[in-house]
Amino acid sequence: QVQLVESGGGSVQAGGSLRLSCAASGYIYSSYCMGWFRQAPGKGLEWVSAIWSDSSGPYYEDSVKGRFTISREKAKNIVYLQMDRLKPEDTAVYYCAADQDFRVQWLVANRPSPYRDDLSYWGQGTQVTVSS
Repeated sequence: QVQLVESGGGSVQAGGSLRLSCAASGYIYSSYCMGWFRQAPGKGLEWVSAIWSDSSGPYYEDSVKGRFTISREKAKNIVYLQMDRLKPEDTAVYYCAADQDFRVQWLVANRPSPYRDDLSYWGQGTQVTVSS
């Protein structure tokens, strides 16, 4: 069974840090691109970051560049999103998702506002709240 399980969300003051984790089943982890998305209350799904199956890339949405870092730990089948210098506007539910490299590459180039149907596998989400 394919599974993505996020953890690490929470509440933090502006300027603080959090590290999100996404534990993936082996098949997904080894052959798929892994990405992070977020959805704030009343808003659509938004790109955050993505890393390809060979750990190349990565892609970052402009608003998180220089503050967030995505990485993969192959031995544990985990993808991390290190979030530093957090801002109140980073408050959202963060989702881990996975699909084939070529699919995500196309979406990055052509779908600035993705939909859940755009990617094959999703986690349940983890809440991140940043207070001012």
